[in-house]
Amino acid sequence: MRVLILGGTTEARELARLIAGEHRVISSLAGRTGTPRLPDGEVRVGGFGGVDGLAAFLAGERIDVLVDATHPFAATMSEHAVAAGGAAAVPLLILRRPGWTASPGDDWHRVASVAEAAATLNRERVFLTTGRQTLRAFAGLDDCWFLARSVEPPEPPMPRRLEVLLARGPFTVEDERRLLAEHRIDVLVTKDSGGSDAKLVAAREMAVPVLMIDRPGRPAAPTVPTAAAAAAWLRRPPRP
Repeated sequence: MRVLILGGTTEARELARLIAGEHRVISSLAGRTGTPRLPDGEVRVGGFGGVDGLAAFLAGERIDVLVDATHPFAATMSEHAVAAGGAAAVPLLILRRPGWTASPGDDWHRVASVAEAAATLNRERVFLTTGRQTLRAFAGLDDCWFLARSVEPPEPPMPRRLEVLLARGPFTVEDERRLLAEHRIDVLVTKDSGGSDAKLVAAREMAVPVLMIDRPGRPAAPTVPTAAAAAAWLRRPPRP
């Protein structure tokens, strides 16, 4: 089969590795980082030009199955995948890692959006792990000090009192404990992305409160939690 995988996530790369010997695999990356980790198989970089562009690509490349393995917060791309898959009569599978569940000792405060998280802060030292494109939401909070971790340098607007740590994970619990202590962090702001949770373990151990931004709604499509489950689904995909 011809399989188009949307996303540069860990799960997307793992799926490409698992099925590259069985199917023709094309992985589509958004191109937001200059040095992405490339998956097995063919790779294209950049947007499609909306729903119509993605539907045209599916038809032109004679794609048999579309897999949305984008980040859990890439809501617009997921909506486009549903619409384009329907327009091109291509079955869609969503590969989405599970979100996090609070453990005993966690001090989590769930909020619906980045904007709500920003509105909650007041005169605190904040560790932001929400992505460089969200920093504009915190730009007017001059009473707070921010540490933001990013793979690539962010662009303005940004908070006035901001330190940027350029780093790519995965990170260990010891790494995260050291970072929280060295920067005297009062609160961690993160998205419910799932996956590695070393920073959440460190926050629990050090009694650091967490502002947890909830995921957007999930599209109505078959969904699996792991690359292995997606590979198994691809062996018997339904027709749309």
